[in-house]
Amino acid sequence: MCAMRMHTDEVDLDAPLVSRLVATRFPRWAGLPVRRLASSGTENAMFRLGTDKVVRLPRHPRAVESVAHEQRWLTRLGPRLPVAAPVPLELGEPGEGFAWPWSVYRWLDGGNPVAGAVEKPRALARDLGGFVTALRAIETQDGPPNHRGVPLAERDAPTRDALARLEGRVDTVAVTALWEEALRAPGRTGPPAWAHADLMPGNILVRDGRLSAVIDFGCVGVGDPAVDLIVAWNLLPASARGTFREAVGADDAEWARGRGWALSIALIALPYYWETNPPVAENSRHVIREVLAEAGTAEARTETGPYSPS
Repeated sequence: MCAMRMHTDEVDLDAPLVSRLVATRFPRWAGLPVRRLASSGTENAMFRLGTDKVVRLPRHPRAVESVAHEQRWLTRLGPRLPVAAPVPLELGEPGEGFAWPWSVYRWLDGGNPVAGAVEKPRALARDLGGFVTALRAIETQDGPPNHRGVPLAERDAPTRDALARLEGRVDTVAVTALWEEALRAPGRTGPPAWAHADLMPGNILVRDGRLSAVIDFGCVGVGDPAVDLIVAWNLLPASARGTFREAVGADDAEWARGRGWALSIALIALPYYWETNPPVAENSRHVIREVLAEAGTAEARTETGPYSPS
């Protein structure tokens, strides 16, 4: 769990606060034990409430909007997915010194997979492909725009800024070349589709090596769903990527855009969370290594990890 602050405007959250919020707003649950959950989440903190519920609170102001967004769209999307998704039970109101809305969800069993130690990679790849495909198949009428379902060119400025800050820590020459290659990929020609847009290992739950649930729908929306291909590089090993790609049915252009999204997200996250969120930073380094290795850039290195400079 990342106990230190990750954002300058992050608020203090702890189990006693959650106990007070629950007792005031939902007295039928007053007295249930509250325990903070280990999580690498950057937007929300989670607390287990009793044995069958979880409380989710935004860490900082920019995460507040996703509370109502997630509750609204999970009700529509969740029942149509092939694996479990969070089930909203209640929407909490501000109180007890906490200024924002918060959520109570049904507890979902499972553990987060670890990149580089996936138990059943091809089976998980098929499961993830089935989830992405099912989500894309849901009608998009009135769906909200996905802020990550945009052309990669809209990520160019922040991605290059991150590259400048990573000079000396990653092979910025090789990575820049791969980013520019992704920018040249043809855009989506089909209609917009739903995408989860944040398929990071911390938002994936597995049981016995198989996908059991996907959580954190705060980014879900309609646009270019290529962003959901990021899981091919942030979690799946190279040996299972083809299985995932086949399950999703991605053509060359979409696959290139998905790789670009994985690289951009990792590059932007790495300097921001280098010290404050070690799991996110390590996964970002993992993505960069995987994309470079896939491109055959043997000389590329990232600071720390298997490719650390000696």
